[in-house]
Amino acid sequence: MKLKHVVLIFLPFLCTNLLAQESKADDKEIQDMSDPLAVYTQMGVGTANKGLFLKIGKSYDPGKPKVMAMNVFEVHGFFGESLGWDSKDNQDNSIDSLRFRNFKVDMTNGRGSQIDINYKFDANHLAKQTGDASYSIIQALPKMSIFNLYPLAGLGASFGQDVLEDDGSIDSGYSVNGTFGLIGMYGKMTITDKLWLNYNPFWLTTFSGSNIYKDHAYGENNSSLFTHEFIASYQFTPRLNVRYFANWNEDVDFSDGSHRIEVNYQL
Repeated sequence: MKLKHVVLIFLPFLCTNLLAQESKADDKEIQDMSDPLAVYTQMGVGTANKGLFLKIGKSYDPGKPKVMAMNVFEVHGFFGESLGWDSKDNQDNSIDSLRFRNFKVDMTNGRGSQIDINYKFDANHLAKQTGDASYSIIQALPKMSIFNLYPLAGLGASFGQDVLEDDGSIDSGYSVNGTFGLIGMYGKMTITDKLWLNYNPFWLTTFSGSNIYKDHAYGENNSSLFTHEFIASYQFTPRLNVRYFANWNEDVDFSDGSHRIEVNYQL
């Protein structure tokens, strides 16, 4: 039996084990895990076409009345060659990327803010390794029937190791190669109290930086990019759910995008 098959078999066992533990938990402070603005301490594990996934989130008191906050750390793509089901030959067992988010939400007006930092270890046409950091504002709109919408807008900066300059030289070490903006939305459709769908479209565009960054940040002759994220979630209990994620964009078909199955538990 291959290791990736073992992982797929292990996920249902993990759900069953967490369900057993949950019967002992205190439900007084459970947050709605279907709400994109929900803040809570959590853990998540999953398997993906590009390897394994790990998420740890910790809520904390930001020191302001009616404001909730949390930090979330994610690791993507490790053991991709052994456990991923992607057919591409460029998979390896090392970590593909890291993500850190600091999230705050004002409970009086449904407005959130997010610091989002991503770092990718694989080389691309811009640098040996690349990263970005952004700050965004999110606003919850009034519910419309079975739909909840959360528009978002933000600004960010891109950086990298051994960045390619306009003259073809390499800027040794770490440097910032440009800035960008993003607008988008988190969307939620409630099917039942246990089943919901999310669709999260985002548009990114460069603002400033080197010419190679401004003109090719998102691929050859692409200064902007429209991305898609689809999520289907099933809630076993208020603390435990299983989610399927699909990420793709205007240049990468759905079938060639990133896909993962993730188990999340609210601590």
